[in-house]
Amino acid sequence: MKKITFLFFLFALTSVFSQITMKGVVRDTLKSPLDLANIIAINQETNVLESYGITDAKGAYSLKLKKNKSYKIQISYIGMKTFEEVISVKEANVTKDFILQPDNSLDEVEITYEMPVTIKGDTLIYNADSFKNGTERKLEDVLEKLPGVEINEDGQVEVEGKVVNKLMVNGKDFFDGDTKLATKNIPSNAVDKIQVLRNYAEVGQLSSVRNNQDNVALNIKLKKGKENFWFGNVTVGGGSSPDEGLYLVQPKLFYYSPKYSINFIGDVNNIGEVALNRRDIRGFGGGFRAPSRSSGTSINLGDNSLNFLTNQNNALKIENNLATANFSYSPKSTLDLSGFLIYNNSRILSRETSFVQYTNEELGIPDEATEQSSTERSDQGLLKLSASYKPNVNNQVDYDVIARVSKDTQDQDLFSSVIGNTNQFDEVTPYSVNQNLNYYYTLDDTNIFAFEAQHLFKNEDPFYNAVLTNTAGNTDPFDSTADALGLDTTQDNYNINQNRRIKSNQLDAKLDYYNLINTKSNINLTFGTIISSQKFNSNIFQFLNDGTTFNPTPTINDSKIVNDIEYNFSDIYLGVHYRVKAGKFTLTPGFSLHAYGNTNTQFGQEFGEDFFRILPDFETRIQFKKSEALTFRYEMRNQFTDVTRLAEALVFNNFNNIQFGEPELQNALSHNLSLFYSSFNLFNYTNVFARASYSSNIDQIRSLTTFENVIRTSTFFNSNFADENVNLFGRVQRTFGKFRTSLNVNLNYSKINQFIQGIQSLNEGFTQTYTPGVRTNYLEAPNVSLRYRYSVTTNNQGSRKTTFTTNAPSVEFDAYLWKAVTFRTNYTYTNQDLGDGNSQSFQNWDATISYRKDRDAKWEYEIKATNLLDIDSQVRNSANNISVFNSETFIQPRFITFRFVYNL
Repeated sequence: MKKITFLFFLFALTSVFSQITMKGVVRDTLKSPLDLANIIAINQETNVLESYGITDAKGAYSLKLKKNKSYKIQISYIGMKTFEEVISVKEANVTKDFILQPDNSLDEVEITYEMPVTIKGDTLIYNADSFKNGTERKLEDVLEKLPGVEINEDGQVEVEGKVVNKLMVNGKDFFDGDTKLATKNIPSNAVDKIQVLRNYAEVGQLSSVRNNQDNVALNIKLKKGKENFWFGNVTVGGGSSPDEGLYLVQPKLFYYSPKYSINFIGDVNNIGEVALNRRDIRGFGGGFRAPSRSSGTSINLGDNSLNFLTNQNNALKIENNLATANFSYSPKSTLDLSGFLIYNNSRILSRETSFVQYTNEELGIPDEATEQSSTERSDQGLLKLSASYKPNVNNQVDYDVIARVSKDTQDQDLFSSVIGNTNQFDEVTPYSVNQNLNYYYTLDDTNIFAFEAQHLFKNEDPFYNAVLTNTAGNTDPFDSTADALGLDTTQDNYNINQNRRIKSNQLDAKLDYYNLINTKSNINLTFGTIISSQKFNSNIFQFLNDGTTFNPTPTINDSKIVNDIEYNFSDIYLGVHYRVKAGKFTLTPGFSLHAYGNTNTQFGQEFGEDFFRILPDFETRIQFKKSEALTFRYEMRNQFTDVTRLAEALVFNNFNNIQFGEPELQNALSHNLSLFYSSFNLFNYTNVFARASYSSNIDQIRSLTTFENVIRTSTFFNSNFADENVNLFGRVQRTFGKFRTSLNVNLNYSKINQFIQGIQSLNEGFTQTYTPGVRTNYLEAPNVSLRYRYSVTTNNQGSRKTTFTTNAPSVEFDAYLWKAVTFRTNYTYTNQDLGDGNSQSFQNWDATISYRKDRDAKWEYEIKATNLLDIDSQVRNSANNISVFNSETFIQPRFITFRFVYNL
């Protein structure tokens, strides 16, 4: 690794010192500087685009050129004649100004090369071919090479530090804008332009009255010849592993025309290549956003689906079947119809060993070593249909409906050094239907109305079973808990079961009125409501040796073991916001007045409270220039919990994690502040993004936890101790010729008050992560990317302080050889220092080599190897407010597969 790094930096230094700088100013005939003029330099010897630039507000440009070469300089600007001149450079830097003439003719000048990056208003346009070297296979490979664009660890696309929330292809939503599905499947050779739509407004009528600075969308423009024809590819492959044969079938087919589009993505494999994992599908929102998202009210309906033990990227065995289809159809110019269908089936085997140390040694909770293996199965289905009707510029109606259904099971064998052997089984078959109706009406030039409503129905039915050994005549660690639960302790084992059902209904609606006072200010009045109802039932029972069931009566919690609760919540609110532009400033002060009502009924009693509250918010944006801005936000939020924390009777989260709720829980109040800075500079290729946030939670709902051995019993209360969180994220990118350097910094501090065994203690956590990196972007030469992640996590948990340090250098290499062979490889070494003189490390190394006759060839042949070093496990260390956790997760062995790829 050190040799590779040294050679790379030696090569980088040689390349940098072999360049000179050409700079100057571009003006018009009146000597006025031209902002955002495009300038390119074409090497006369190779006829290759060598360098490009965009002038800044003072008309200045800067180009990096090779010494002793001749270049054709081409400058273009809207309304001006395109300028061309051939110049020769020696070994000294060059300063040269240019004057552009007005263009009064309709004659077109031939542009030899397109600008790699252009700016038109709020739209940033990348010419994809300018960043390709032939090794790219999917959209993600191109996006990673664009200045200002990143693919984060969750697979989301970030542009100028902001997460892209919508992706379109030729102006049509791709699976309702999901970026991960698009970036990993759209073939790179079909991509012509990548348009970044900054300040993107879903509804054009509201673009002038709402703050859209955080909204970023991508539109992928296809190459000519890709419209009205099917394109994409089909991959078929196989191989062998120590245990079984390997298979892979991945069809990815796309069709686009002016009136309709059809996309199909399939994936059947047992190699562990997952196009969408379970978490992705569960979080697939379909573009739904709650109307009350900016009202200041947050109500949590809870998530009672199965929380799988295994991350799909770190499993021992993965079988996955995925079928997705997306369509859009415009029968006429005023009506757009679209939808998608997703079905996913997965089967996962996992194995993990871990060691848990509890944070406060004075509490007497024993440390625990565990070994677990599990089989997890999941079937998930999603269906969404959408319609948008725009009869004229003053009216727009949108309707969306998305339905979800799944069947998830998990079978786990667990050995605990404290409890012994346990077998657990979880099953849940939830379904939900979410509908959205929006209507936007522009009365005249100064009055706009917007109605948004969303209804959600959700049904969840988790079942839990745990079987623990009960040794007759001996005292088992679970016996005292079994006595407290009222279980029959004479049985050969404790066969514990729990049924639960949670039904949720929620209506979220609001009516907005916007009055445009003048071109620089408007006032917004909002009348809205949230009406929510949840019903929760649960019961715990025991299977006896003879197969009959036994309903226990606990000796704790007032013998309450069966839940039957109904929880109703309502919020009626009126919001007022004023938006004004004053020079570089855009100010948006406002507040909302809320009338809250919440009641829960259980065990013949009714609990609840009605109250009023004013929630202020404020936003100010300073636009220093078109590509540089600073935004500050403050909001006060009222947070309400879900029904499961209010339910008084006992509930099993796990055999060693039991809870009962508190019916008189009240809301928590939080103060939230954020500051975001963005500077995107195409003049000197320096991009800076920074975000700082702070939150303070008052009356936060916290758990009161009691341990007996490692068995946890918890209830809830409103804590008088404020919890705080501070987060700072920053990214700096700078391009030097063909080299792009970057530095990511992430700092997080949290302060949490915990309550264990009746004792209050403060848990402070501080995580700092620094990730410097450098990558090349050559069109004709191999490219290398080097990154180094350094992370330190410190937790101060009263009497115990822990520090974990992670060092993770990584290298990626890709080369396009002889215009036919593509070689790609990536390697990561991870070392974790446990802070006690011990350390753990593991390595990941994957490689791919493929052959195609040329870039336009129909057939491609590929050999892919994963886990080349054949390591059998990865290590992970973490800490929370209760315990310190060390684990070893066993992963898939070395896989080598041979694949055929047919390109349509």
